[in-house]
Amino acid sequence: MDELRRQILQAGGGAALLALLGAGLLHPRRVLAASWNAAAFESKDAAGALRGLGAGAMQAQPSSDLLLTGPEIAENGAVVPLEISSKIPNTTALAVVIEKNPLPLAAHFEFFGPALPQVSVRIKMAESSVVKLLAEAGGKFYYTSREIKVIAGGCSS
Repeated sequence: MDELRRQILQAGGGAALLALLGAGLLHPRRVLAASWNAAAFESKDAAGALRGLGAGAMQAQPSSDLLLTGPEIAENGAVVPLEISSKIPNTTALAVVIEKNPLPLAAHFEFFGPALPQVSVRIKMAESSVVKLLAEAGGKFYYTSREIKVIAGGCSS
């Protein structure tokens, strides 16, 4: 009896899902994360990554309201833990740019509504470099940076 019930529910659920998709009432692409920014992530230099993020033409201002914490010395560049956050009102995006990496844009996060712009992330670093945290808030860009020394690199060219 339970097996028959299970088969009926599976068949009915699948048919209902196909009917909703066919009628255009479900849009699976709308539930995906933000679109992939190939121009920014595939850039070979920090300036190109900033252009891809929309910050290339604008002058980013330094800000003490951005927090970028991580080790001063990373023993293994394959796993470098960072904590990033912004106290700037209406922060809509945070990005981590590593100047000497083969692909400088290491991470990009977008925030909507009341989301708290705070993230813990593990990045890869090819060598010792300046790590820059870029924030977008109210149509303007802000940054803070720090140098992290790497003993053994985690990226290859």
